Amino acid sequence: MALFWLSDEAWAAIEPHLLKNQPGARRVDDRRVISGILHVLKVGCRWCDCPAEYGPSTTVYNRFNRWSHRGFWLKLLDALVAAGAVTRSTAIDSTYVKAQRAAFGAKGGARRRRSAAPAVVGRPRSTRSPTLSAAPMR
Repeated sequence: MALFWLSDEAWAAIEPHLLKNQPGARRVDDRRVISGILHVLKVGCRWCDCPAEYGPSTTVYNRFNRWSHRGFWLKLLDALVAAGAVTRSTAIDSTYVKAQRAAFGAKGGARRRRSAAPAVVGRPRSTRSPTLSAAPMR
């Protein structure tokens, strides 16, 4: 499996926007962790399947999750677009699924029809007959 690593140019554009002097345990290398986050998003694997070269998978996931809640990724994208390092794109994936013609009730789809069962006169098959229910149980 090919690993994804940020180029020197990409890292130079990202590094000034990172938070510094954060409290907590010793910080894992940001470049390595961001490369791991981008690898997981690019490949589509589970966070726990992130290669060990990027650091502990829990660190990679926690950093992504924490920064997502803080809006870091959107701020970073806006800063990179303003600097001209990347272009803002409107489509991430061009995959599409062709829907059936009647998938949302279009012409030719299943229609609701009244059941003919209430119109049928007769005893329902799923109940006991009156003669059997009157007999004592043994």
